[in-house]
Amino acid sequence: MKLKRGLKIFFGVLVFFTLPSLLFFSFLYFKYNENLPHGTQGQEADALAKAMLTSLNYEAYENTKLIEWTFKKRHHYEWNKTNNTCKVYWKEYSVDLDLNNPNNHKAFVHSFDVHGELAIELIEKAVKYFNNDSFWLVAPYKVFDTGTERRIVDLPNNKKGLLITYTAGGSTPGDSYLWLFDETGKPSSFKMWTSILPIDGLEATWSDWITTSTNAQLPTFHKLLFLGLEIDDIKTSF
Repeated sequence: MKLKRGLKIFFGVLVFFTLPSLLFFSFLYFKYNENLPHGTQGQEADALAKAMLTSLNYEAYENTKLIEWTFKKRHHYEWNKTNNTCKVYWKEYSVDLDLNNPNNHKAFVHSFDVHGELAIELIEKAVKYFNNDSFWLVAPYKVFDTGTERRIVDLPNNKKGLLITYTAGGSTPGDSYLWLFDETGKPSSFKMWTSILPIDGLEATWSDWITTSTNAQLPTFHKLLFLGLEIDDIKTSF
């Protein structure tokens, strides 16, 4: 009898905590989930991608050697684009990444070298952080990266979207992003079809753009559903 009553209490608590979450997820799924749109590869898609780069002063970004930023007030980066190296800081940890030669990665705790399993764990985490957080900073500039596929997508009101699929590179190859533009041709948001999100087609804004000291244009805020992703402390140099 006591066992039966205990099971009732257990399942009652379980339903109490999980049912609202399931209902909320179901609401979001049916409201926002979209199938990956069909698009057409070719010169028109490439031209739209180049127009986006022009709107962001791509030449200034290319000439920028160093970019420093903080993502969500948690992870700080000092990225040397020319050498393709990056210092990653979070909590009491730091990792020196050599993105051209992973054998040169180094991990630190309170500025002391660490090795073995701890170093491997910290390095893997730093690479994952960098791939994600740098994407939220410079994704528009990556539309012609090796392994990308560009497609033009017809949208309502005679508008065009740019669908980018990453077939290689990063932490999650195979992800796709549909760029949407404002009246000037500047990216204003993208919709995402990624392996880490349970809902396809979620839209995130790209806003609060700043012009840095090197004239590169970078975003400082993204809104994803009810979440805000802040990018602070942006510094650039040649």
